[in-house]
Amino acid sequence: MNRLFYTVLVIATTALMGSSFAVGKIDMEYISPLLLVGIRFTLAGLVMAFLVLRRQLPHTLGDWVHIFMIGLFQTTGVMASIFISMRTISAGESAILTFSNPLFVILFGTLFLRIHYRLIQWTGVLAGFIGVFITLGMQLHVHSGTWIGLAGAISWAIATLLIKRWNARFDLWVLTAYQMLFGGIVLLIFSLTLEHTHLVLNFVSVSALLWLAIMGSIVQFAIWFYLLQKNDPAKTSAFLFLAPFFGILSGWLLLAEPISWFVALGSLLIFIGIFLVNWPQASD
Repeated sequence: MNRLFYTVLVIATTALMGSSFAVGKIDMEYISPLLLVGIRFTLAGLVMAFLVLRRQLPHTLGDWVHIFMIGLFQTTGVMASIFISMRTISAGESAILTFSNPLFVILFGTLFLRIHYRLIQWTGVLAGFIGVFITLGMQLHVHSGTWIGLAGAISWAIATLLIKRWNARFDLWVLTAYQMLFGGIVLLIFSLTLEHTHLVLNFVSVSALLWLAIMGSIVQFAIWFYLLQKNDPAKTSAFLFLAPFFGILSGWLLLAEPISWFVALGSLLIFIGIFLVNWPQASD
């Protein structure tokens, strides 16, 4: 792939990932958090499920259960945590915490799946967790949203390990479509039973919702999977550190969120940690 084209696509997909935090926080002024993400991912999942109808669908109930479980952690757990956390913390801080998930992947992979990682990856884990500590601990007090944001990172890490274990069973596009759909439906159920729902439809709320569903979900996933298929996945994944950067930047641009020096220092260490965790082996 042409290097310039590759760079443009990497920036585009990570910018869409990161900016979704700020756009989502704008839409939370009009739509309650769980309802917002429920509509977003049910809509995105339905569109993608229609697009993958001709691909290989799972044949057994067990495989559908596996997809449902991935959706429960990847879509329901992660997205509920992100949007609920933004009630008390900034979009930038939520992005930083959520994208610390590769650090938990290394930790949980070692503890529960006996996966062996290299020294450079453990160095990344150490740098990243120091960054999380600085980002959280250097504040005068820790909001509930900080712990909820970390819960989202943990949920994402669990989903990543489940995908590592089960993805050979599924077409990647089918897995993406249906885990979003199942996770979105569960979010809608949670919204109706666990929160005081509110929905205000106007140009801003509908535009933001469509942006999140189409650009922030379908287009972003399409670009990301295209990059993973056409290039070395390990090298491409190293650029995930750009997503929280765009989360902070979009929070500053769209929401006028201040960037404190300790948040900047902590996020820098997290970026370095994620980059080292995803650093490809010398033989790659």
